Amino acid sequence: MNKLAAAALLFCTFCFGQQNQDIEKPIRNLFLGMKNADSELMKSAFAENAILQSIAKDGTVKNENVQEFIASVSKFSKDDLEEKIIVDAVHSDGGLASVFTPYSFYFKGKFSHCGANSFQLVKQQDEWKIQYIIDTRRKENCREIK
Repeated sequence: MNKLAAAALLFCTFCFGQQNQDIEKPIRNLFLGMKNADSELMKSAFAENAILQSIAKDGTVKNENVQEFIASVSKFSKDDLEEKIIVDAVHSDGGLASVFTPYSFYFKGKFSHCGANSFQLVKQQDEWKIQYIIDTRRKENCREIK
């Protein structure tokens, strides 16, 4: 009986691990697209009407147009921008997923700032897409992600 329980646990771990990889894929593609200045890869990560916001130091929430963000980022050279993340939490239910990622941002190889991203993803036509991102940005109390 213990072998059966262990096999079931291993199978469930594999299934959830694969599901998390599928959910994380557009997030990883977004940051790979940023690093490579690849507008098409970045665009492929987002749902059609995605929302992008940042929380300013004073607590105000600033909206950013996703298409303008992609156009701005793709003007940089390959390897100019790099956002390194740690996936802290993944939660999902049906076609909805939430992912929380602390990050360190590097500009031309030098540490710039840190913060956290909160992603809301939706599953559309059997593929996960980023519907909403809100992030924080700060230069103090940072734990650099290598």
